[in-house]
Amino acid sequence: MKLKSILVSQPQPADGEKSPYIELGKKHNIKVDFFKFIKIEGVDSKEFRRERIHLEDYTALILTSRNAVDHYFRIARELRFEVPENMKYFCLTESTAFYLQKYVQYRKRKIFHGKQEFVELIEVIKKHKNERFLLPCSDITKNDIPKLLEKHAIEHKRVTIYCTVPADLSEINVSTYDMIILFSPVGVQSLFRNFPDFKQDHILIGTVGPATTKAAKDAGLTVNLSAPTKTAPSMTMALEEFIQKNSKKK
Repeated sequence: MKLKSILVSQPQPADGEKSPYIELGKKHNIKVDFFKFIKIEGVDSKEFRRERIHLEDYTALILTSRNAVDHYFRIARELRFEVPENMKYFCLTESTAFYLQKYVQYRKRKIFHGKQEFVELIEVIKKHKNERFLLPCSDITKNDIPKLLEKHAIEHKRVTIYCTVPADLSEINVSTYDMIILFSPVGVQSLFRNFPDFKQDHILIGTVGPATTKAAKDAGLTVNLSAPTKTAPSMTMALEEFIQKNSKKK
């Protein structure tokens, strides 16, 4: 079938921001819409206190995303904890490190970062083994990071400070699209929570990552396209291959 419309279950790109999905849509005359299927909710301070974690006990933070940054400082504010100037920050990426400027004076703080993968950051962390690390994260954070920290005998405490939950999708009609692209198991949950009687019928399903693919299949969906693959490391590249393959069938 010829794709005429795709629903990408991610936020609408900011004005002027280049999106490979939009570029692909223009190239193949496909309508591409964006709508976020999930939302982030912070764990409130009362629930955080039940974990019996005292922020003042930690001398370093491991921050894997902007959400982790936002919600750590939110919790600190709610608990009236003044983050010390000598706190050390170990960020997964440079962009996350720069994002800290929203809360601290960047040049006056001890901020370290990796390139993209945590295995790169762990090499930096190992040089500061005497620190007491706090890993603020979400409820769906993979176990890979704690396992690596344990493997290298890094003293740390993992704490959930925000959760990923289904968003309200009442503003959209999913049945009008030829394809829906899902990015997480929570995105799959969101689809069925908002549309409990959802029937796939003509709609093609694209999934990103093995966990999302499994969640979609477990929910009874037929997955027509998944990424990454050996030839398509991104979903847009997988879409390009899919479109070209289908055009040759005519």
